[in-house]
Amino acid sequence: MKTFANVFLGLFILRTVTAPPPSDPVNYDTDTYEVDLEELSSFYDYDGNQGEIDQGEVEIGTVLPVVNRPIISPEQIPEEAEEEEESTPKLIDGSSPQEPLSPGVLIPETSGGVSTCILCTCMGTTVYCDDHNLDTVPPLPKTTTHVYLRFNRITKINKNDFSHLIKLQKIDLTSNIIAEIDEDAFRSLPLLNELILRDNRLRQLPELPNTMSVIDLSHNRLGRKGLKQEAFKDMNDLHLLYLTDNNLDHIPIPLPDSLQALHLQDNNIQEMHEDTFCNMKDYTYARRALEDIRLDGNPINLSKTPQAFICLPRIPVGRLV
Repeated sequence: MKTFANVFLGLFILRTVTAPPPSDPVNYDTDTYEVDLEELSSFYDYDGNQGEIDQGEVEIGTVLPVVNRPIISPEQIPEEAEEEEESTPKLIDGSSPQEPLSPGVLIPETSGGVSTCILCTCMGTTVYCDDHNLDTVPPLPKTTTHVYLRFNRITKINKNDFSHLIKLQKIDLTSNIIAEIDEDAFRSLPLLNELILRDNRLRQLPELPNTMSVIDLSHNRLGRKGLKQEAFKDMNDLHLLYLTDNNLDHIPIPLPDSLQALHLQDNNIQEMHEDTFCNMKDYTYARRALEDIRLDGNPINLSKTPQAFICLPRIPVGRLV
C-alpha cells in the first residue's frame, strides 16, 4: 500500500512539471516596462565571447524608404554648399579659363599663329625677341610700339611683316643676315622713327617715312648704289645717321638741318665738296646742330676743303694731312 502511494505521488508531480504553459496572451505595459541597455550590451558581446545569435534568423534593414524629394533650384542652395563644391581651375592671375584675362596679362592678338608673347617677352607694348634663332619676322601684337629682333637669322624683310603695326615706333634688327628688304616694308608706318639694321648684309635701303629720327645702317654692304638719291632730304626730325663700314664712296647729301651726328668712318669716301654741309652762297648760314661728324678711316684729306667746315661748330674727325 505504501509503495502504491509513492508511485501515484511521483506520477502527479511528473504531470505537473511537464504540463504546457497557459495559452492566454500576456500584455506588457510600455509605460512601466524598462530594459537595462547595459545588461543587453553585456549579453550581445560583439566579440563573440558571450551569447551567440543565429545570423540566419536575423533580418537587417539597409534600404531607406523611397521618398519624393523636392527639386532644389540653384538659388536655394546655401552659400556654404557652393563653397564646398569643387572650384573651377584658375589661371595665374586668379581668373578662370572661360573669363577674359585681366588687362595686364592679355595675350595680344597677332596676325596669325601662336602668339609671339609665348615665345618671346612682351612688356607693355614692347616685344623682346632677341637670340631666338628666328629666320623670319614673327607675327607681332597689333599694339606693338617697339620691337627688338636682334641676334637672329632673319634673311629678308617682307612688305607685310610690319604693315599692320600702325603704332610701331622702333625696329631693331641688329646682327641678322638680312640681304633684302621689300620696298614697301617701312614706308607705310606713320610713327616709325628709329630703325636699327647694324651688322647685316643689306645692299639696298628701301624708302623710309619722313618721321625718322635715328637710322643705323652700320656694317652693311650698301656700296655706291645702296642709297637712293636725296634719301634723307625731307627727314626734318632726323638726329642720328650711322653709315659706318658700308663701302660708300660719297656723302649722301643733302642732309637735314636737324642732324646732330653723322658717322661715315671706314668707308671709301675720297672727296668732299665745299657745300656738302654749308651754303657757300650764304656765309651767315650756320649748322649748329651737327657737332659729330666721323670721317676717319676714309681715303680723304680734309685739309683740302677747309671752306666746307666754316658753318659747323666742330671740324669733322678724319685725316688732315
